[in-house]
Amino acid sequence: MHEWALAEAVISAASKLAEERGLKRVKLIRLRIGELQQIDLEVFKYALDQIARERLPEARFEMTVEDAEFRCRVCGRVWRFRRDELDPSVQEAIHVIPEVAHAFLKCPSCGSSDFEVIKGRGVSIESMVGEADQ
Repeated sequence: MHEWALAEAVISAASKLAEERGLKRVKLIRLRIGELQQIDLEVFKYALDQIARERLPEARFEMTVEDAEFRCRVCGRVWRFRRDELDPSVQEAIHVIPEVAHAFLKCPSCGSSDFEVIKGRGVSIESMVGEADQ
């Protein structure tokens, strides 16, 4: 499951950020999760909690899922990702590698597969709350 790898990357990035900011204790980490990642939030939260035990033992996590939207480069149409309308094998492909969305999705207006993801991908740290070294 890629949730564990993503959790490890989040904890590593948060630890580095805390060190750069002089935080000795991290209390809260707010995460933005792009819908295209199709993360199992329960598994991800569990992985975060387990991995954080040693490096960020006081950290709590808040997660916000950002809806995925695309913009067609041909006609300009903006549309939302509709996971439930996809075949399960396509859902799984996009879950594992979100960049393959171009191979399976098309603009609902003109049928082009030339589109950009304008939001809803990746995992990022939105903010951290902690106590600074004295």
